[in-house]
Amino acid sequence: MSTPARGRQVTLDQGGPGRFTSLQHALRLLEAVDRHPGGASQAALARETALPLPDVRKLVEILEIEGYLQCQDGGWVLGGTFALLGQYNREQVVRVRLNHKLAELRDELGAAVYFARYHEGELSIEAVSAAEHAPAVQEWVDFRATAHASAIGKCLLAQLDHDSVRDHLARHPTARLTSRTITDPEQLMQRLERQPASVPVLDIQEYALGTVCAAVPVMAGNTVGCLATSMPVDNAHRLRAAAELLAERAAPLMLAMAV
Repeated sequence: MSTPARGRQVTLDQGGPGRFTSLQHALRLLEAVDRHPGGASQAALARETALPLPDVRKLVEILEIEGYLQCQDGGWVLGGTFALLGQYNREQVVRVRLNHKLAELRDELGAAVYFARYHEGELSIEAVSAAEHAPAVQEWVDFRATAHASAIGKCLLAQLDHDSVRDHLARHPTARLTSRTITDPEQLMQRLERQPASVPVLDIQEYALGTVCAAVPVMAGNTVGCLATSMPVDNAHRLRAAAELLAERAAPLMLAMAV
């Protein structure tokens, strides 16, 4: 089953919020480096991409850390990560990089982190990074059937078109999980349609009592995905700051998945 996305969804070849623009600049920089197999200086890359030199320096530093660029004889060339993508199953490489990114973010937040996507009409938790100091939320009701109540689910549904959301809700009724759960499909539809693409989606004890969550969209290629975190309700005061950090870290995650 295909997953039509709303017209307001930002894709890799469109302008959009800052985190998506950063990803576009990184991809432009990689394309420019690829045109110079003998290496290119940062100044040359800045001229060719029309990016400010300070921005190029920052992007080069990030891409070098991630293995996408390396310095060779004073110039910058494509790094070993691209060789890995050519030698091994791309999905396996992306999975390793995704788990690494989530673990870094988990430790930075001090809270469990999730990557989920909506694929063939269903919600799927693709990866979870949790630890003793950052426990994951207990899945007391199947996440696939409770998209209406979770931050992850609402973030994914908000990226779909009207008909796809109605189809999902027809197959997964909006059951009451806590006193805060939205069970009226029309009310839920209205909230999803008013959800700005750049604003994190929150779940304040709608899925489970004692737990709060936040999710931000991750859109790479045709992926309808999201990055999320959960924490005990006692830490609810940290949730918005955590959501802002998720949004900042979404661009490197999209880059890892897109190339």
